[in-house]
Amino acid sequence: MQPQTIPQQDWTARWALYSPEKVAVREAETGRTLTYGQLDRLSDALCTHLQQQYGVQTGDRIALLAENNLEYIALFAAMQRMGFVLVPLNYRLASAELDYLLKDSAPKLVICEDKFEATLKAGEVLAKVPHYLPWATLQAFCEAQKDETQPPFPLQPVGEDHPAFILYTSGTTGFPKGAIYSHKMLFWNSINTAMSLIVNTESRTVNVMPPFHTGGWNVLTTPFLHHGAYTVLMRKFDPEQALKLLQEERATLFMGVPTILKMMADAPGFEVARFPDLYYLIVGGEPMPIPLIEKWDEKGVPVRQGYGMTEVGPNLFSLHQDDAIRKKGSIGRPNFYVQTRVVDAEGQDVAPGTAGELWLKGPMVTPGYWQNEAATQKSITDGWFHTGDMVRADEGHYFFVVDRIKNMYISGGENVYPAEVERVLQAHPAVAEAAVIGVPDEKWGESGRAFVVLHASGYTEDEETLRAHCKAHLAKFKVPRDIVFLDELPKNDTGKINRAALKG
Repeated sequence: MQPQTIPQQDWTARWALYSPEKVAVREAETGRTLTYGQLDRLSDALCTHLQQQYGVQTGDRIALLAENNLEYIALFAAMQRMGFVLVPLNYRLASAELDYLLKDSAPKLVICEDKFEATLKAGEVLAKVPHYLPWATLQAFCEAQKDETQPPFPLQPVGEDHPAFILYTSGTTGFPKGAIYSHKMLFWNSINTAMSLIVNTESRTVNVMPPFHTGGWNVLTTPFLHHGAYTVLMRKFDPEQALKLLQEERATLFMGVPTILKMMADAPGFEVARFPDLYYLIVGGEPMPIPLIEKWDEKGVPVRQGYGMTEVGPNLFSLHQDDAIRKKGSIGRPNFYVQTRVVDAEGQDVAPGTAGELWLKGPMVTPGYWQNEAATQKSITDGWFHTGDMVRADEGHYFFVVDRIKNMYISGGENVYPAEVERVLQAHPAVAEAAVIGVPDEKWGESGRAFVVLHASGYTEDEETLRAHCKAHLAKFKVPRDIVFLDELPKNDTGKINRAALKG
């Protein structure tokens, strides 16, 4: 493709012009690689093939059911050139759940790995999808075409508000909502990321997040592709392998949720691991426990707490590594092109230091939810996205997440935010993990029930000991009525605590 004809959103073509031999992405398990030049050739080949063989046009959806692999990246490059819409599906879902996503997104084509085919075909909707492509067939096509000279695919009119992804998130109604992730969001998320972190052509990372989650795509992978950087993909997370790859690949950045980072820190290989090239870890999803921050810091790896969500960004706030302890519990300050408001239930700005719902505005906000105008109207007011998170900001404009609004419970007329109670419990030396939910109470309406996992180092603290610890640090109405000890807390696909399972 000639330089003057390269569309703004076609990052691959630009990097193929500048650095065609540079490796863009590698599969950890197989060692397969794609250079930016190969990605460019594959983009043309895939666009032509998908159009001629399956009738795919600009705006059509392609649903994908697979683990991290090179072909996912090749499809991303083709998407930027042709303008079809990628719909990554969660391969951990049941058939009925996949049916719902297929029916909602109405894809022209479904591409599926062999290992997930039986689950997908057990449903009823796949038979109604116009075309089906086994992932192995796609892989064979890509391997054959990546080094072949390709005729340029005709330029397609792809506007900045055109969907790039539909990313499904859990909904309050029990049905997932398809958040539209536009080409404009891709660009501005990358800019926000590069301005808050150190991202350039020399950056290197290992991606362990799943491809059906915005963290797998948009925390580092798409900003890295935008900046001509290098990404190693892990199909499945393994803590020992992740530690090994960070060292062997001389990773400069790494992102994980606290559960992932704890598993790595607890792995036998952590003791001897050295990370001289790693600037810092990026953590999101949930607050990072201070003892875990300190454990990584002792290895010379600072931690940057962040905040994001599928519908906005996702790279929205960042806490500088030098403030990790001084501003413990904070998500940091907003990234450069992120506007913020903290509002009450009527949508009015609250006083500084007062908790309220976080609203966000900027070029990285979703245009809305796929075929769900009601949810879009409920979530966006004059361009401001309602996050559903209660926050407060201190005098230095550092933000602190109080809790999700939906997690709050009311005990004796007082609002209780489980995250606050959980932080107190996790500060006890015996507690490894904690989760708190509201449960019915005849006297108070609701009261707290805490679920606690103790460290495996011989702690035998009982319920009253931990309740006494809570009483010393919390108002009486916030102290859990009862404490349940578990061997482990239930987690969702990205390592977050599954509160629905605890309530179940």
